[in-house]
This record gives sequence, structure tokens and C-alpha cells, in this order.
Amino acid sequence: MDTEKLTPLIEELKQVLQDKATEDDIIRELRMFLDEYAVGVEPAKRAIIKKYGGSVPASQNSGFVTGNAVSKKIGELTGMEQNVDILAKVIFSEQKVVKIKGVDREIVSGIIGDSTGTASFTVWDGSNHGDIAKGQIWLFRNAYTKRWNDRIQVNMGKNCIFNKKDDMADDPSMQLAERPISYSSSVAKIADLREGIGNVSVTGKIISVEARAITVKGEPRTVFSGIIADETGKVQFSAWNDFNLNDGDTVSIKNAYIRSWNGIPQLNFGDKAEVNKVDDTFGDLTSALANKKTIGEILKSGGGMDIETCGTIIELQKNSGLIRRCPQCNRSTINGECQMHGTVEPTDDLRMKVTIDDGSGAISAIISRDLTEKLTGISLAVALDLSRARGESEIISKSIAEKVVMKHIAVRGNVMKKEDFGPMMIVKDASFDEVDIKKGAEELLVMVEEVIQ
Repeated sequence: MDTEKLTPLIEELKQVLQDKATEDDIIRELRMFLDEYAVGVEPAKRAIIKKYGGSVPASQNSGFVTGNAVSKKIGELTGMEQNVDILAKVIFSEQKVVKIKGVDREIVSGIIGDSTGTASFTVWDGSNHGDIAKGQIWLFRNAYTKRWNDRIQVNMGKNCIFNKKDDMADDPSMQLAERPISYSSSVAKIADLREGIGNVSVTGKIISVEARAITVKGEPRTVFSGIIADETGKVQFSAWNDFNLNDGDTVSIKNAYIRSWNGIPQLNFGDKAEVNKVDDTFGDLTSALANKKTIGEILKSGGGMDIETCGTIIELQKNSGLIRRCPQCNRSTINGECQMHGTVEPTDDLRMKVTIDDGSGAISAIISRDLTEKLTGISLAVALDLSRARGESEIISKSIAEKVVMKHIAVRGNVMKKEDFGPMMIVKDASFDEVDIKKGAEELLVMVEEVIQ
């Protein structure tokens, strides 16, 4: 594709990446993805934005976020704003110290609201803005937003400007939205469960259950945990009372609530829950247990357990290949330093961090040593020998990239929602797929032609 036809894409990417990539960088990357790899325009854009640290749009039709600030009500926020002005009342505020990358940072966090809704907020330089208190009204200029567990988070970084609005304390426009309270239980399918849902009713088949002894606030308790499924999917559950659950039982659960761990929804039922056994057997749950989704569906729902998807590996990310881990917490180390345990004697490991795209979206995936060895034929021992012989470890990631990039792969695993990087799959099983290359190339050609016409 000649430079003239690339111009609209170049300008679009320049707006998103700003000073993170030069025009020459963008042109080079576009030519590589469109001409050499023959991928579609949208997957190419997503891969380039992720590579240079930009923000990928929430949907293909939403457009990119520019550097111009806009004013929005809290109810209008999408979680993708990079530069937004927000006028809001502080509902709750606290100053605390958190550890980020091993360094203590003082922040201010809490909840702000206006007539359209509420959102959590974080001021990342709390030492300078510790006077943000309950009941005050502030205009936060140049803030940015993210979405975590389907909830909006407003962030005030180093570029944020704080304007306190004492003259608006009694302004009717700053009256907070009333929060409706509902005591009725809503019926939901397992595939629709999300973090924060309360008073939900679910009917499903118990796939597995076990009793575990735990300690809660110094008191011994027994929790019954396992997996429950319906025709739409499966979810982990925790029951805080003995409801006499057995493998294979079909039960109707009322007044349960949803919590999540790393973005993966979990069904909880405690003292207020009603659990009754029903006759529905749900028949064959094979399709639900497989839990197959497109990447677009994964991005929409966030986290989930035991999900299957497939797509093309369009990028081998940084920190792939040979890595060194802390022997205590298994985190990767840098120059023998662990963020949690300081100087340690690391252990060697091999992994892949890849970007997989299926045309409906792109997702990051972490592939363990065993699967990396299986897919690439490069063992940890061979990688260490080659690295020592060449005197550098980058040769391993380059060798892996040559074997996996632009290959079609089927993966299965748990998908966690990472605040800074979106959903990420921890892969439990993976295999390369045989695909109809000619058919795929024809479809991609049609897509490119439609975009440039």
C-alpha cells in the first residue's frame, strides 16, 4: 500500500500516540502489518497502539480520543477518556499510602458524584492534594478515566488542575443523584453475571463441590466451594452455609451476590440466600463447559473462567522468552531484584506474552513454559545454552517470534481483567490451528479495500 493511501491511517495513529511514536515509526509498522503480514487494518491499528503504549478504543466505531479536553457529567463517562474536565461533589475521601512497584506513594482516594451518578476517584499525588474532603465541590481539569469491574474510575495525575468551587456548595445543580434501592431478586444466566450484582437468582447444575476449613476474623468457618453451570457457561461459587450440595444436583439459588477475583466473577450465597433443588437436569452441558467466545465477546464481558477462543498471534510482547523469577513469590525479577522481596537468587523460566486477534478484538495472553516448549520446540535448557553462547537473552525472544507470530492459535484458560492492560488470559492449553489461508487472505483483502475506498 503506497504512502498516499496510508495517510488517513497515519494521521489517525498520530493523534492517538502523540509523542509516543514518530511518523516514520507508524509508517514502518503499518507497512509491516498490512504488506508483510497481510493483516486487516483494524488489527494492525490495535497492535501498533498497544506496542507504543496508547489506549485502544472501546469499540471499532467509537473513534479515537484526541488530546483536546472535554467536559462531561459522571453519567457520560465511558472509561476511555484521556483528557476530561469533571465538576463533582466529594462524597467520601481518604488519604493513604500505597506501594507501587516497590515504592511508597501517598494518594487520595474516594467517591465523587453529581446529578447523573457517582464514580470512584484517585489523586496520584496525595501529598499535594490532601485537603480534598467530603462535601467539597471541585472542578478536576485534565483528568483521565478507566473502567474496572464495569465501574468508572476517575484518575487525577500530574497534569490534572484542581479548582475548588466554594461558591457552588449550595448550588441545586450539584444535588447528587438518588440511588434506587431494590430488594427484589433478579434472574440471571451465568454468562451475564458481573462484579457488584446483588440479590440475583441463578439456576444451574453443580459440577463440583468441596468443603474447606478457613479462618475469618480469627474464627474457624467452613466454606463450600465449587463450580456451577447452566447452558450459557460456568462460574465458581462459594456457599457460607451447608446447603447439602452434591455433584450433579440442579439447584435454584435466590438472593446470591457476585464478587470477583482478578476480574473473574464468583457467585456467593450466604445467610440470606435460599437454595432449593429442582428437577431440571439441563441435559448436555458440553457447550457451556467449553465456554467458547470470540475475543470481542471476552472484551465486552471482562473476566471469566475456563474460556476458549482462537485467533492470530500478531505480536510477541516484551518480557517474553527467558525470564528470571523470585523463588518466594514467583514474580519476574529485574537484575536480581524482586518488588516484594528485594534481592533474591532468581530461578530461570521460559514464557510467551502474546497479542491474539480474531478480527473482533485483541487480547493479551500469557503462555507458560510447558506450552511454550510444546508450541515452539525450544526447551528451557536449549534457550539457556543459546543465551550463554550468544551472550544475550534477546536471541530467544527473536527465535520464538519467528515461530509463532502470524500463526493461528486456539487457547483455553482463565481471563483476568487487568486495570492497565484490559483482559488478559492465563493460558492452560494451546495448540496451533490449521486455517484456510487462501480464504483468509481473500477476506482480509476485501476488508482493506472497503476501508481505503
